[in-house]
Amino acid sequence: MKKLLEIMAQLRDPDSGCPWDVEQDFRSIAPYTIEEAYEVADAIDREDLDDLRDELGDLLLQVVFHSQLASEAGAFGFDDVVAGISDKMVRRHPHVFGAAVFASPDERRRAWDTEKANERRTRQDRDSSVLAGIGHGMPALSRAAKLGRRASSAGFDWPDISGVLDKLIEEAEELAQARRAGDRADMEDEFGDLMFSMVNLARHLQIDAEESLRQANRKFEQRFRRLEQQVAAGSKPLEELTLDELEEIWANIK
Repeated sequence: MKKLLEIMAQLRDPDSGCPWDVEQDFRSIAPYTIEEAYEVADAIDREDLDDLRDELGDLLLQVVFHSQLASEAGAFGFDDVVAGISDKMVRRHPHVFGAAVFASPDERRRAWDTEKANERRTRQDRDSSVLAGIGHGMPALSRAAKLGRRASSAGFDWPDISGVLDKLIEEAEELAQARRAGDRADMEDEFGDLMFSMVNLARHLQIDAEESLRQANRKFEQRFRRLEQQVAAGSKPLEELTLDELEEIWANIK
């Protein structure tokens, strides 16, 4: 770790460092941080542990880079980041590092949520909302799920899944009305409401909406690639097949 910190400090040296690294700031590096996190998830999805090792290194470099930038600004350093997360993990796990005993997973989850809420309230100079700290840079589905969970922890939620289903139908009808009216802005707005309701439904079903869509993407890609292979083995190119012909091949693949 010491070597990596020294490497980053050298890269950022205004006189002898790398010009590209020297000109970066928090905002310019943030997209790379997000990209590296996705590449970690991709390596895990592919069950490629060699690649995962490399991607975790790339992600760690992002933490070191941001910490170096903060250190140069006199805000904090890498040691402060490590100390902060260490203290937080001990504080949030009193059943492991303290004497707390939880009777059930639900009780443990509620204690976790309570501790996080307490942390938010102690930040006097920051947003005190129940929804504070839910990053805008998150994938939209994941952020919607987190917004729903956070609101639910404050008691703002449907008591059972029937209310969620009714809301889903209502939002679908409103989207249909917007489409009939031909209002593009209204359609986009109503489509977003429908998507948010879908995420709420996933939350009530205890389904990870982001992962569920990832699985659907993988399934579609695998099936479409098989369709391409079958078409390539035939006499007509893909572009010349009718929709009915494609549907028949698709149905056989399924």
